[in-house]
Amino acid sequence: MKLKSTILALGLMVALPACATADTMKAADLNDLEIAHVAYVADNIDIRYAHLALAISENEAVRDFARTMIRDHTAVNEQALALLKKLNAQPQDNFLSQDLQKNAAKLIDEMSSLRGAAFDKRYAANELAYHQAVNGLVENAFIPNIENAEVKDLFEAGLQIFKAHESHAEQMVSSLK
Repeated sequence: MKLKSTILALGLMVALPACATADTMKAADLNDLEIAHVAYVADNIDIRYAHLALAISENEAVRDFARTMIRDHTAVNEQALALLKKLNAQPQDNFLSQDLQKNAAKLIDEMSSLRGAAFDKRYAANELAYHQAVNGLVENAFIPNIENAEVKDLFEAGLQIFKAHESHAEQMVSSLK
């Protein structure tokens, strides 16, 4: 069960802008299947943000970043779903995944009304904040509490990928000022 949630939680690292307010201690108390659900939800949210960027933005750098988010998060979700199927397990909804969805809906409504440079700047800023929040959560709340060595290795590898996304988002924010 730890392994399946690990794969899913790798996706978590890319989708948490407004959820940065989540209590890290409570997040550390989530079980593996709850973490799996947070990760899956977070991945899907970032994919939605990216699709919105592709629909609205005309900036090629923003569009390239969005395509990267779709590619990477889709791949993580596919691996996670395959692993869940293999293990015959289901992720568990929880306060954090619910907060993510509520915050994402508000943010998508907000960003949908923007166009041009205003959209590009908001999307880039959101992606940076989201990656910072998720990476911090994974690094400080999830990884330290993982008992299974293989699961911990997967989280650590995923964290490195999503820290690269964070750096890319940071460069995008700087270039759009």
